[in-house]
Amino acid sequence: MKGIIGKKIGMTSIFGQDGKQIACTIIEAGPCTVTQVKTLEIDGYSAVQLALGDKKEKHSTKSEINHYAKAQTAPKRFVKEFRNYSLEKALGETVTLDIFEEGDAIEVVGTTKGKGFQGVVKRHGFSGVGEATHGQHDRSRAPGSIGGSSYPARVFKGMRMAGRMGSDRVKTKGLTVLKLFPEKNYVLVSGSVPGNNGSIVLIQK
Repeated sequence: MKGIIGKKIGMTSIFGQDGKQIACTIIEAGPCTVTQVKTLEIDGYSAVQLALGDKKEKHSTKSEINHYAKAQTAPKRFVKEFRNYSLEKALGETVTLDIFEEGDAIEVVGTTKGKGFQGVVKRHGFSGVGEATHGQHDRSRAPGSIGGSSYPARVFKGMRMAGRMGSDRVKTKGLTVLKLFPEKNYVLVSGSVPGNNGSIVLIQK
């Protein structure tokens, strides 16, 4: 596997060779610095740690400063570990979007937008209880019964109810690299990816 850390810029659309309009997402991918290389002999598994975005030293701990000093770089804001990295990278090297080519199949991992506290209709797709007639008043979006009084005399675990929605870690599969813009570190990805504009995403091949 190979991948890179990126920042979601926003969505747009382009026209394909067949004339069809394709929805796509612009992601600023890297450049990322290799801040640690883990091996099977020392750490028990093989992985490459990538970091993106500089952070001021006054906002960093001593351990962070010393950790990044080994790679001869400044403290970073975002760090991600990629297991079984297929590219041979040494400590302190840079990973750019050159690891991808147009037409590559990729997966993007991100955190979805937060929706706050939501009811069962929006959160779980409930249809509502009954019709909005015969004195129903405001019960059309109610969840209904959540358990019997005699049996089971309790609420089962996992019962779908109202609650906090969104801010989930989601992986979107089946995406394609449409275009690369190395001068701006931009990659054009087909379809949508999870998260707000400006949020951090992981691009994996």
